[in-house]
Amino acid sequence: MSVKACKPLENILKDLSALALLPLEEATAMDPGVYTSAAFLALEREKIFQRQWICAGLSADIPETGDYTCFDLDSQPIVIMRQSDGGIEAFSNVCRHRMMTLLEGSGSCRRIVCPYHAWTYGIDGQLIAAPQMQERPDFRKDEISLPKIRCEVWHGWIYLTLDQDAEPVSALLAGLEPLVSPYNMQHYVPIARQQQVWSTNWKHLTENFMEGYHLPVTHKATVGGYFPLEDTQFSEQKPDPAFTYQFFTKTGDAPVGTAHPDNKRLKGKQRRTSILPTVFPSHMYALAPDHFWYLSLQPLGPGEVAILYGAALAPEVLAASEEPKNLINETCSFLDQVNAEDRMVVEGIYRGAQAPLSMPGPLCWLEKENHEFTQYLARQLCP
Repeated sequence: MSVKACKPLENILKDLSALALLPLEEATAMDPGVYTSAAFLALEREKIFQRQWICAGLSADIPETGDYTCFDLDSQPIVIMRQSDGGIEAFSNVCRHRMMTLLEGSGSCRRIVCPYHAWTYGIDGQLIAAPQMQERPDFRKDEISLPKIRCEVWHGWIYLTLDQDAEPVSALLAGLEPLVSPYNMQHYVPIARQQQVWSTNWKHLTENFMEGYHLPVTHKATVGGYFPLEDTQFSEQKPDPAFTYQFFTKTGDAPVGTAHPDNKRLKGKQRRTSILPTVFPSHMYALAPDHFWYLSLQPLGPGEVAILYGAALAPEVLAASEEPKNLINETCSFLDQVNAEDRMVVEGIYRGAQAPLSMPGPLCWLEKENHEFTQYLARQLCP
């Protein structure tokens, strides 16, 4: 298949800016070059992923002192670690000696030991041992530590940024606070954390999450039949620059997504209502009364995206289960099937975006958030 030639970056940005000004009733999907252009991706990395808050998972994934998880923010390896005071700190995951990466994956430790020359750091990032360096008279280990990365926890989510001047997460998401607070999602119990790579553009996956239009078709074998599309609700307020969201109401016979009888927090219709926030640029989660699942995305290339995926169950759901291990396995298996359905379509969309005859079509009312995403990108990237 011949691949569609990208427009010059200047033209892609000009078209994006014009599209963002249109009302939803006149808007289309974005130009294929927004997804396939290497120059556009370079601009996204510079102005978005190296400056904004990116979700690195759940604080509940590292509950005890010394627990850690590793995360790459753009090209910066990071280790996120639970401190002795109960707080969470993030550091550069690169040794101050010869720049060896220090830790991999997730785990627990009392000290961080470099696998190259055994330079050793405390869990606070301070260098505490450096073999053979006593022969160098100017060496002061108390003056050496791993650089800190800005790290904030909001309702159980860990957010990181490389920008020391970025607005605090709590301020950015103040408008989302009253919508998610009733669910007490910070107390949900993690049951899965995976890192995957899919062959698509990160924005295809973001946009796929934002709209329920595809649910009855793509997810007809799983969740599609339990979301009456006509009940989809969007915010009637002016769009927030930091996030967007929608509400879905489940049918009474839905296998997941409704409140457990022991859930006394949620009332009335809220007991079968899920909220699906997208925190720009790329943190998405489906928050239901009994569980949530989430995605955090970063581009590896125009057609490759790094995905942090995870899921959690409401504590009362696990507490009431006679066989919690089976419940966890069944839930993860079900969500894996939903993810596989999404992967099929978003990888297909990227292949289609490269086709010589591809062109964007008009948006449906259910794709309101997609147009808000267009407007977000235009604010961040267009001159």
